[in-house]
Amino acid sequence: MTKSNGEEPRLGGRMESFQRGVRKRTLLAKRKVQNITKEDVKSYLFRNAFVLLTVTAVIVGMAALDSKASGKMGMRAVVYYMTTTIIAVVIGIVIVIIIHPGKGTKENMHREGKIVQVTAADAFLDLIRNMFPPNLVEACFKQFKTSYEKRSFKVPVQSNETLVGAVINNVSEAMETLTRITEELVPVPGSVNGVNALGLVVFSMCFGFVIGNMKEQGQALKEFFDSLNEAIMRLVAVIMWYAPLGILFLIAGKIVEMEDMGVIGGQLAMYTVTVIVGLLIHAVIVLPLLYFLVTRKNPWVFIGGLLQALITALGTSSSSATLPITFKCLEENNGVDKRVTRFVLPVGATINMDGTALYEALAAIFIAQVNNFELNFGQIITISITATAASIGAAGIPQAGLVTMVIVLTSVGLPTDDITLIIAVDWFLDRLRTTTNVLGDSLGAGIVEHLSRHELKNRDMEMGNSVIEENEMKKPYQLIAQESETEKPTDSETKM
Repeated sequence: MTKSNGEEPRLGGRMESFQRGVRKRTLLAKRKVQNITKEDVKSYLFRNAFVLLTVTAVIVGMAALDSKASGKMGMRAVVYYMTTTIIAVVIGIVIVIIIHPGKGTKENMHREGKIVQVTAADAFLDLIRNMFPPNLVEACFKQFKTSYEKRSFKVPVQSNETLVGAVINNVSEAMETLTRITEELVPVPGSVNGVNALGLVVFSMCFGFVIGNMKEQGQALKEFFDSLNEAIMRLVAVIMWYAPLGILFLIAGKIVEMEDMGVIGGQLAMYTVTVIVGLLIHAVIVLPLLYFLVTRKNPWVFIGGLLQALITALGTSSSSATLPITFKCLEENNGVDKRVTRFVLPVGATINMDGTALYEALAAIFIAQVNNFELNFGQIITISITATAASIGAAGIPQAGLVTMVIVLTSVGLPTDDITLIIAVDWFLDRLRTTTNVLGDSLGAGIVEHLSRHELKNRDMEMGNSVIEENEMKKPYQLIAQESETEKPTDSETKM
């Protein structure tokens, strides 16, 4: 009996210690996830590999084409980007109007985080400034962004009654009441951490175009950037061996970060379902159908070769970080011409955001519904235009759509603070729309290659098929069979 009585307190103490440990881990879970962020996990791939890969890929792609071919290819890519973005916005608007997820009030909805205010004019001017960075080295880790400072101004008070009343008391009070101090936000130049992908792409396009027109004189530069690009691609191939494990923990970390899973309920659950339905319609129906109508090929075979890139986009929620894997899938699995992928994909990862455009238009109308704000036809058209334009300015980084959504809401006078209503589920929806963006970029590369096949073929004939031979020589891990002396055909066999 004594032995059993002694074991029971010991067992009870162990259980209490275990429970305290579980509670402590629960309290520290969010802190630990914040200490080991997804930016830390993918910093090596994104900050180091992405910058070099983007620059070299665009330069190689532009240098391999003549001015006529690159102009036609660029025009086809822009037409495709604009077409799919407009279709995505229309789908988002139609779906949110039909389902109407914002029915009810916003008092019971959970708010999370704060939104930085920004005007539409400053946002578009920042986009133009980022296209032409004054310092290319700084563009590798910083973007231009307008910030706002509070400044005080003394405004004279034009009131006779105030002046007379103050003079009666004393002269000092009169001097104080003659002016009133007011505060207002003033835009000032600023910057934020992040790769200025748009500026790097614009510079690389111009630089590659010049190298291509230099012909023999630019051959050394062309071969240098081509070799550098190939080296980075092989480095990325090594990194991707442990990418699935990193993606698993990225998603698990975001789930652990959520303090209360119950916040995803009611209107927010309907909003989430609405966004998912819209993205599925665009990604599963519209984009494959467009690919089939243009190329007359099976889109699902093409999409099957993109699975690794789509899974990476789902985990990283960044189309820019997924770019190396997208190159690999298109060129090795789907056989898309390297000159097309190196030209189209970096531009698409920067400006082609179908999922983001759909999401911003849908979210803006959802916020209007939550506020019982009736939108007329003109305001819906305004949302469509601003969502399309804002998606172009959304950098290929996680949750960039939340920043540009301020522009869409401001355009129709909706409260920007209500963006905090949807932040709780944005981490999940951001992954889905990034996957849609990557799929749209990849199918666009296939469509542009099909439409540009004649220009590419003529270019090969002009170059004496040197491009094809060069690509064959640079395939990684290619085994070159060498005939031994014993395997060589005899003279009699040769004569026969």
